[in-house]
Amino acid sequence: MSDTKYFPTTEAIEKAAAVLSEILEPTPFQKNNNLSDIYGAEVYLKREDLQMVRSYKIRGAYNKIRSLAPEALENGIVCASAGNHAQGVAFSCNKLQIMGSIFMPVTTPKQKIEQVRMFGKEFIEIVLTGDTFDAANASAIAYAKETGKTFIPPFDDPKVMEGQGTIGREIMNQAPDKLDYIFVPIGGGGLASGLGSYIKAVSPETKIIGVEPGGAPCMKAAIDNGGLVELDEIDKFVDGAAVKKAGAMTYEVCREVLDDIVVVPEGAVCTMIIQMYNKSAIVVEPAGALSSAALRFYADKIKGKKVACIVSGSNNDITRMEEIREKSLLYEGLKHYFIVNFPQKSGAVVSFINNVIGPSDDLVHIQYIKKTNKNFGPALIGIELAAKEDFEPLIRRMEEHGVKYEYINDNNLLFEILI
Repeated sequence: MSDTKYFPTTEAIEKAAAVLSEILEPTPFQKNNNLSDIYGAEVYLKREDLQMVRSYKIRGAYNKIRSLAPEALENGIVCASAGNHAQGVAFSCNKLQIMGSIFMPVTTPKQKIEQVRMFGKEFIEIVLTGDTFDAANASAIAYAKETGKTFIPPFDDPKVMEGQGTIGREIMNQAPDKLDYIFVPIGGGGLASGLGSYIKAVSPETKIIGVEPGGAPCMKAAIDNGGLVELDEIDKFVDGAAVKKAGAMTYEVCREVLDDIVVVPEGAVCTMIIQMYNKSAIVVEPAGALSSAALRFYADKIKGKKVACIVSGSNNDITRMEEIREKSLLYEGLKHYFIVNFPQKSGAVVSFINNVIGPSDDLVHIQYIKKTNKNFGPALIGIELAAKEDFEPLIRRMEEHGVKYEYINDNNLLFEILI
């Protein structure tokens, strides 16, 4: 529980909007026909992926930095980030010509690191430390105390929350009608608390739905617990929202302004990334797909409603696309892995292909290990299906033909070792 409670006011968010007008134009608010058709709703996307730094984080970072006294700016600033906050701080340092030290986890995608360097140029230094945002954040706070530099929090700060809240102000100005639902991604809670405060002040009937990744639901854990919780382990895949512990200030606001929190599995996020690219030509990072991915888990409630989703960022490394596709296929039940014990005789693999693989199935992986003086040799088999309903017929054909196999999708330890 925080000793200091702070709720962003509409007046403070209006002032933040005036500050941000120095560098930003409002991002588009667009109806998405594909998602609208799928869910039988009017689905709009708030395109923060089109920001100059390709995420909304520039709003809170610049608003906070611009609020500092001249002597603090001259002494330099420090921040920690998994990537997007770092880019907002780097841009601000370059724009205001002040020095910044930016701490990032060693696991940060290379693309985000390069973007930070591009925006900050000679005005920033990058320090890679720790495996998670939380570890990098602790190092950055310690460094700021040692040097006397000003720490720029990624979410748990009034000025940061107010800056992010300007998204809510823009949505209210851009939406053609009153919205029934707004889905907003949550990492530490800066966006949800800022946006939620503004929306609830001007449109209390609009429901604010927070969205967290299945591997890091820190805000839901805090709200369910009635106080802040630090998660023991997190999945860092949705790196823009992979936070172990929500903010103290943001928690106090979120528990008041959020109507619900949806926890979305990483595989469903990957499916949405692919869908948005294929159907709408929109490139999003995993955190940027969170809010749209949540719609499938709210499908019954949003039917016939007016819905907005915050597309929070597009800083996705193209080298991750194969991993994204794999996670999507596994989650949707379209890719399956087996260890198959083949008889060590000529034609065993060909027989498996002819008799077991269905006409719409695709054998996408085979790793065969032939052993001497053995009757059987193991092979790692990967099969991609056209529809998840094809799985049971596949298993039935394997059993009908006496195939000795072990299904490993559900064996987490074995799956992690082999795949």
